[in-house]
Amino acid sequence: MTSKKLCYACDLVNNPELIEEYKNYHSKSSTWPEITKSIRDSGILDMEIYILSNRLFMIMEVDETFSPERKQKMDNENPKVQEWENLMWKFQQAPPTAKEGEKWLPMEQIFKL
Repeated sequence: MTSKKLCYACDLVNNPELIEEYKNYHSKSSTWPEITKSIRDSGILDMEIYILSNRLFMIMEVDETFSPERKQKMDNENPKVQEWENLMWKFQQAPPTAKEGEKWLPMEQIFKL
């Protein structure tokens, strides 16, 4: 099985209390199991999210079945994922270059050792 890495960025509302609450939702003990399952079911093998101030950086390792369009379709059809996404909008804000409804934007790789 081949895999590849994809990277995305998103911003959080610049509020220390909301940022801490967001981080708590993403701790292993607080992440909803339905969300973890939906991530794996979409072809995401591994996912890491890093934070710097209010900027998030996500690295995903995906298999050959993954596509952003397929993931979006699966998410749209999953009521629990929609509940999670609506909750996360309390904390997240679209990066400056995002279009309407976008929040996680793909990043362009510019260097690899």
